[in-house]
Amino acid sequence: MTPISLDLACEADTTHLGQALAQMLGAGDCVLLEGDIGAGKSHLARALIRALRRPDEEVPSPTFTLVQTYPGAPDIWHADLYRLTHPDEVHELGLEAAFNDAICLIEWPDRMGAYTPENPIRLRLDTKGCGRVAQIWVGARNEDFGKVLKANLRHLKADAFLAQAGWGRARREALAQDASARSYARLWGDGTAIFMDAPPDQPDGAADFVKVGSHLLALGLSAPTILAQDVDQGFLLLEDLGDGLFPAVIAAHSALEISLYESATDVLLHLQAHPAAPNLPHLSAQDWAEGVGLVAEWYVRAITGKAHGRAEIVAALAQALTLLADGPRVMILRDYHAENLLYLPKRTGLARVGVLDFQLAQMGQPAYDLVSLLQDARRDVPRQIETAMIARFAMARGIDLAAFQASYAALGALRALRILGIFARLSTERGKTKYLALIPRVWAHLQANLSHPDLARLREVCGLFLPEPSAQALQGMRLQCSPSP
Repeated sequence: MTPISLDLACEADTTHLGQALAQMLGAGDCVLLEGDIGAGKSHLARALIRALRRPDEEVPSPTFTLVQTYPGAPDIWHADLYRLTHPDEVHELGLEAAFNDAICLIEWPDRMGAYTPENPIRLRLDTKGCGRVAQIWVGARNEDFGKVLKANLRHLKADAFLAQAGWGRARREALAQDASARSYARLWGDGTAIFMDAPPDQPDGAADFVKVGSHLLALGLSAPTILAQDVDQGFLLLEDLGDGLFPAVIAAHSALEISLYESATDVLLHLQAHPAAPNLPHLSAQDWAEGVGLVAEWYVRAITGKAHGRAEIVAALAQALTLLADGPRVMILRDYHAENLLYLPKRTGLARVGVLDFQLAQMGQPAYDLVSLLQDARRDVPRQIETAMIARFAMARGIDLAAFQASYAALGALRALRILGIFARLSTERGKTKYLALIPRVWAHLQANLSHPDLARLREVCGLFLPEPSAQALQGMRLQCSPSP
């Protein structure tokens, strides 16, 4: 079997691995600890035993005693077989009986020969730079074992980060997740804060959040202040900007809707009037068009059973973007919509708009974030507000309104096509069926954009290859959805 491989950069990581593994062991489990002298086998065993007994449990090395036992439910046996001269001595130590009803940790397991128990966990430690690498073979255990182990390990690292930041005793309240792998929790301690867990193997990590957030704050805008950070691990402790998301505020105070969208539009104008944050991705019109391949690969295939039309849709969109939306780039935030915007009435000016979820920022066209704001996949923005904000933005930028409307429509088509693909993938591959309910609204945005006269070719191509998300089509997609993780 392919082993689980984990980098352990420091001693604390080895401790956390022992603690994480301890949560998954029970009577009859045996862990064979392999590695050279000084590789960290005893360190890991000590952390595991203390996690199952007491943090201050005395855990001497069994190098000379050969076996140390820790009574409990179940008992723990920690053996170091380095000094064994013959496998038959395993029987004399009583290990055979312990394999049945205790948790056994065996260092130098190669000395056991034929006495090696069935279905052990093999864990090998080797030095790697200033740290270690662990390779773990889980035997015949459930295929989810590795996922659970990694999740346990991450939780322990998060606990250590928060403890160091002074929030270790805080009560946590999980917040709703978005479409990414990030997760958020509100912490209740001496005041409140937000904990963001952004796994470092994702493309939009903590370093991007720090860079873009710092840039927004420097412009006088309201991004969360960073209270503590471990960018390498992907942990951030953030200022809590509250629960005043635009949809909730509008639902409670409908008279504020127009002014909120005006303020959000003005934030974009302010952002684009200043130099961009450094080293942002800078894509060509062709690169942007290639991103809508998702609509064929996931949306079209989910409805028709075949991923057709990708090349034709990409080509037609690339042509439209090149002609209508390929001018000088500005900084865009990518996910600039109502559920990522907060109303902060105690602040003044543009700072009354709190901005979240901006780590995907890159260079793009001026109308892109405005499309994201006004053609919201999650809520209906009144048509009169959309029209007014387009005019407000174009006038403030000094752009010809007709030309801006064409650019807006091309970028709107781009965004809608990409979102159709993303929502289909999130639903069918990841079991997040809530996104199926949003597809008809995104389809309506697409049709509105394609109605622009300058998008005639793209409209024709989409008409050939894109099926309408009818009730029957959506039900067919629902039947394909994987179980939600």
